[in-house]
Amino acid sequence: MVKKKEQSAGGVRIANRKARHDYHITEVLECGLALTGTEVKSLRAGQAKIDEAFARLKDGELVLVGATIAMYPQAAAAMQHEPTRERKLLVHRRQIAQLLTHVKQKGKTLIPLAVYFKKGWAKCEIGLAEGKRQYDKRQDLKARQAKRDISREMERRRR
Repeated sequence: MVKKKEQSAGGVRIANRKARHDYHITEVLECGLALTGTEVKSLRAGQAKIDEAFARLKDGELVLVGATIAMYPQAAAAMQHEPTRERKLLVHRRQIAQLLTHVKQKGKTLIPLAVYFKKGWAKCEIGLAEGKRQYDKRQDLKARQAKRDISREMERRRR
């Protein structure tokens, strides 16, 4: 069975589903992504992984670290990109200053939630996150299961 890619209005959307399970997301920010030509082609084909990636403030810029965009097989060897290189995130200075104050707090980090295309431009959704404890995860699972049970029962009663 062929695994289907998640499609959005602008094309392929690579989502970090594990992030919402492992972290409390307090704020979400959409920012641009500076890519090379082969990275764009590979990203459009859905060949990217952001599960273990994070964003870091480096020299007054926001940088995506740990994201893997696979090499584009149709390109020549000289044109290939490094799959795990740091990629610059395009954000206004004012937004960087706000993020810097949040990240300086203990336990806060920047996690990529999704990478997608919007009007032809590569975008990355960054979430300001705080790590969950094990009991928080269990409570979320219980709440999700209860919500699912309620919706099933409501659906059963409608029939």
